[in-house]
Amino acid sequence: MTKTKDEVLQEEVVEEQGACDEELEEAIDEPEKESTEDESADVKYLRLAADFQNYKKRTERERYERYTDGKKDFAEALLPILDNFDRALAQDAADAESDHERLFIEGMDMILKQLNDMLAKNGVTEIAALGEDFDPNFHHAVIMEPSDKYESQKVSDVLQKGYKIGDKVIRPSMVKVAE
Repeated sequence: MTKTKDEVLQEEVVEEQGACDEELEEAIDEPEKESTEDESADVKYLRLAADFQNYKKRTERERYERYTDGKKDFAEALLPILDNFDRALAQDAADAESDHERLFIEGMDMILKQLNDMLAKNGVTEIAALGEDFDPNFHHAVIMEPSDKYESQKVSDVLQKGYKIGDKVIRPSMVKVAE
């Protein structure tokens, strides 16, 4: 199983932080110096090392956040195109009459699958909605309707798919909820 860029970056940050933590602990555990000047220098050194370690953590976190924000912006720009593909294929599949039309629809399905695979490789996943418990963190309810098929507070229909990157919601699913 290959690791994504996010996972590799996260592992590098964890390894660097671990190395800095070990160095700082070793410096703290050293035997006390005999003179007060040495103690003062050690305290300054420890503070400087701690400040540097905090700086490294902060810059790595900021770099990681910029990277994920860029992926999020890119995915948000692609979602309307993905929605249009879904709508067009749902309509055309029902109306296909000739072999030529069916082949065209199959080709468009393949392109849609490639787009979905590319998004999945970059950590963008569809939010499960149909038949799930309504969760306002992931679903945007626009209609409540009675349903024989679904229990109360279950998603009975998905009007627009929702997506997330990791645990961050890019766009919540627009849904109907059973009363």
